[in-house]
Amino acid sequence: MTHPRRRLPPERRRSEILAAALEVFAERGYRGASLAAVAERVGLTQQGLLHYFPSKDALLAEVLRLRDDLDRHAYPDDCGLDALEKVVAHNTARPGLVQSFTVLAADSVTDEHPAKPFFTERYRAVRAVMAEAVRRDLGDDLPAGLTHEQAGALLVAVMDGLQLQWLLDPDEVRMTDAFRAFVALLRR
Repeated sequence: MTHPRRRLPPERRRSEILAAALEVFAERGYRGASLAAVAERVGLTQQGLLHYFPSKDALLAEVLRLRDDLDRHAYPDDCGLDALEKVVAHNTARPGLVQSFTVLAADSVTDEHPAKPFFTERYRAVRAVMAEAVRRDLGDDLPAGLTHEQAGALLVAVMDGLQLQWLLDPDEVRMTDAFRAFVALLRR
């Protein structure tokens, strides 16, 4: 005998759906994910899920907002390179969140992906934060004639690249150590 799904307050149910959507998007990407798969994870019908999120695009938008809310504390506007190292270390405790971000970011480069504007703007903003962190910590004398903007873009690339490698081979890739080594190169 199956038991009926317990009724949860709407905000709690929304949170449960968003957590399940993060998992499904991480596993299957946006195009491979279905509302039915998300609904099944939380014990709802697809119609029941549509009561909370009227479309797959609306669900994606909320997942991305949630991901940014979870990270907002990690990227304060006035953070320095040492704070970024702590972000990298913190991410090792959140493989599911890192995977969902990595999959959705890579997925978003495809034509007409609904998250493309989100990731374009997010990367623009993160590069600016990184450039400012470099400016604050290292001043104007950067190695190899780098500009602050180039160094910011490199920091983002290193962080994202390390995350991808870590997801593929977590026993071999030490994100925090590798990021610390890259920052040491910038400080020379």
